[in-house]
Amino acid sequence: MRETTAPKDGAATDAAPSLRITVEGVQAAEFAAVPTLEFALRIAAADGVEVRSVVLETQLRIAVTRRGYDEACRERLADLFGPPELWGRRPASLLWAQHVTQLPAFTGETTAPLRVPCTYDFDVAAAKYLDGVRDGAIPLEFLFSGTVFALAGGMLRATRIPWDTEAGFRMPAATWRDLMDRHFPGAAWLRLGRDTFDRLHAYRTRNALPGWDAVVESLLKAGADGRADGR
Repeated sequence: MRETTAPKDGAATDAAPSLRITVEGVQAAEFAAVPTLEFALRIAAADGVEVRSVVLETQLRIAVTRRGYDEACRERLADLFGPPELWGRRPASLLWAQHVTQLPAFTGETTAPLRVPCTYDFDVAAAKYLDGVRDGAIPLEFLFSGTVFALAGGMLRATRIPWDTEAGFRMPAATWRDLMDRHFPGAAWLRLGRDTFDRLHAYRTRNALPGWDAVVESLLKAGADGRADGR
């Protein structure tokens, strides 16, 4: 499941230690207050380079065009990318998250977790995509930048990580859904405007309904029967 790339030849200089970063796996983060995925990073520097610390900035993107989609998946993603005739205009990638990781001193190579909080808000494009893709793998792009503090020539130097330092990773599509089922078993979230919520709350009280599922079921039934009053 691992796919990696390294900085292009010539991207680093003697004053800028080249880092090779790979993504080796992903799992649900333990003891997280909100749904969080933890990606395992491996960071390697040139032999003998003493890295004192790294401020690693990561932009995580979903590489939309790097996988195929069957008809059922296209239907689930129609709200995001439109009908089939518009899929040729879909973006090449979707921004999922941006994160800053502080790495301690190391020589040679080290490992570090990249913790990515996940939202269940379907107004967020990444969440809508991750919910809509139910099988196969989701191609991810990790774009790295930041600052490396390392000893060079007996002096501590701060250098920028080259812009083309990146890594790819194919995350099983079930990973995100399993995470959401773990935190919200058998449930989904719907964000409403405050005025709409107040009307729903009044409808629930007026009809003595026991929960929000009952409210929605009542409204759906009334709509199907052609008698929803909209109050």
